[in-house]
Amino acid sequence: MEAPEIVVDVKEVTKDYVLRSGVVKALKGIDLQVKRGEYVVVMGPSGSGKTTLFNMIGGLDKPTSGSVSIDSINLAQMNDRQLAWVRSRKIGYIFQTFNLIPVLSAQDNVALPMVFLGISKEERRKKAAELLSLVGLGDRLSHRPQELSGGQQQRVAIARALANNPSIILADEPTGNLDLSTGLSIVQLLYRLKIERNTTVICATHDLKMVDVSDRLAWLRDGVIERIEERTTVTLTAEEM
Repeated sequence: MEAPEIVVDVKEVTKDYVLRSGVVKALKGIDLQVKRGEYVVVMGPSGSGKTTLFNMIGGLDKPTSGSVSIDSINLAQMNDRQLAWVRSRKIGYIFQTFNLIPVLSAQDNVALPMVFLGISKEERRKKAAELLSLVGLGDRLSHRPQELSGGQQQRVAIARALANNPSIILADEPTGNLDLSTGLSIVQLLYRLKIERNTTVICATHDLKMVDVSDRLAWLRDGVIERIEERTTVTLTAEEM
């Protein structure tokens, strides 16, 4: 039996920010490999480096040293145009703040990423409607963000992240602005996408609801991964609880 394919390969990644007050070392040598179809949760408190790590994996920023590869493509060796190609075709983003465009309907928000792939308007709207139905919002196509609850807006954001059939979903604190019940439904939805579509999900969070659906957890603190463990063997310290 073949070993699962590695789709995200982070090797010895550091990230320094030069400020007037000095150099801030946000990442201090990160190693992380994620297999296709795996659900990995990156746990850590605010300021631990989760978002910085996601910016590296998503090609939004480049490491000071080390390498990040997506499907064996080294992002550090790519120019801005090549990075935009990778982001638009291989990676779907889900943000804590939803980042929906207020003047657009749910359907048009979901259809927007497909514009950059040259997909026809008719096909964009058809696929957007299908994706909104997938996330349980088939009856909210014409609603604008302000007409939707927080949980519904996050579902629109998830549907938008799936618009270009990405192999990887990056979810940065996807339940951070949601109540307990709504957050749980979002967690379950992401897990269903992993199971049904074999989508690789990497979720940065400090929300313990994410633990139950993950395959592995990476514990990040002060820019360093302290440990990586299988979900079935996870033990939480009093501080982590």
